[in-house]
Amino acid sequence: MPLTVTGEIVGSARKAGRGAGAFNAITLEHAEAVVAGAEAAGLPVVLALSENAVRFHGGRLRPLAAACAALAEDAAVPVGLHLDHVVSEDLLHAAAGTAISSVMFDASKLPYAGNVAATRAAAAWAHDRGLWLEAELGQVGGKAGEPALDAHAPGARTRPDEAVEFVAATGVDALAVAVGSSHAMTTRTAALDHALIAELRAAVGVPLVLHGSSGVPDGELRQATAHGMTKINVGTALNIAFDGALRTEFAAHPDRKDPRPALSRARDAMAETVRHLLTVITATPGPAPAG
Repeated sequence: MPLTVTGEIVGSARKAGRGAGAFNAITLEHAEAVVAGAEAAGLPVVLALSENAVRFHGGRLRPLAAACAALAEDAAVPVGLHLDHVVSEDLLHAAAGTAISSVMFDASKLPYAGNVAATRAAAAWAHDRGLWLEAELGQVGGKAGEPALDAHAPGARTRPDEAVEFVAATGVDALAVAVGSSHAMTTRTAALDHALIAELRAAVGVPLVLHGSSGVPDGELRQATAHGMTKINVGTALNIAFDGALRTEFAAHPDRKDPRPALSRARDAMAETVRHLLTVITATPGPAPAG
């Protein structure tokens, strides 16, 4: 079907009080698995390319976006293309003219005033080109090799009053918030602050985004979407499935030289992870937002 705009997928989920899954792709097998998992679930999905993934592929965004767009156009479910955790303005600008419809511009490491200024400029640039822009407020640690953040430390959480002010000052279309998760978690042990999620949903007029969702158990994810979290970002969980399947296949066939059976098994494992998580975050609709 035709490529779908990320904002439509997320906006429809928010209106219905459900979650929308966004899954990070590194290899072609990742991207194929995201689409296959969404098709198996019969649900829309956001296919994301992070700045780290683009760097891994030599900094060349355009061919990656083109490959993902081709997969999306052949999909049996709506697929949106997203550029995730962009710090570089050059990479942000490279999204223009591709099939990417949304960007997460990450200036969260800057002091609050700097985050506002950089994000406002990024949002204005993006909106002039028809792109939907997400930003982050708070501290969702564990990204790009940085030490895992104590998600319960004072000051780590996103404050509702500051979130309202930030959205108004920047004009962003979605806001990633810190509510107890952390990037790159390999165990599903995160405990989210569901009271804070509900408070943020009631206060903030744009969809809320949960980063670091790989470390969040199913029950916590269900509660998060029920309390108002909309876009659920997943990356590490796919890599865990990929790695586990490869190791199993290599151990069973140590003399095999053809990589395709192992990659096929890894792709299937990732697709099942996508299918499962999409069904989890769309299982129980929560209250539709007031605004």
